[in-house]
Amino acid sequence: METLKVSASSVPKSVAGAIAAVIRGGKPVEVVTIGAAAVNQAVKSIAIARGYVAPNGIDLVSVPAFDQIEIGGESRTSIKFLVERR
Repeated sequence: METLKVSASSVPKSVAGAIAAVIRGGKPVEVVTIGAAAVNQAVKSIAIARGYVAPNGIDLVSVPAFDQIEIGGESRTSIKFLVERR
C-alpha cells in the first residue's frame, strides 16, 4: 500500500495524479492528513482522481478513518483515507 501525505498547501491536481498512478498500478493508496485544510485538499484530490481513472473503467471508493501519529515526540490525531478500486 502506498502512503501519500497531503498538507494544506498540496495541489489537488498533483495529488490526484499520484493517486491515479498508484491505483492504475493495482495498489490501494492511503492518504494521510492533519488539519481541516489538509482534509479539504485530500477530498478534492480524491474526487479529481475518480475522474482521471473513470475512462479506464475504474471506480474508486474512499474510506475515512481517524489515526494517531507521532510528530516531534507529540501524539497528533490525523484523518486518513483508504482509496482503492471498488
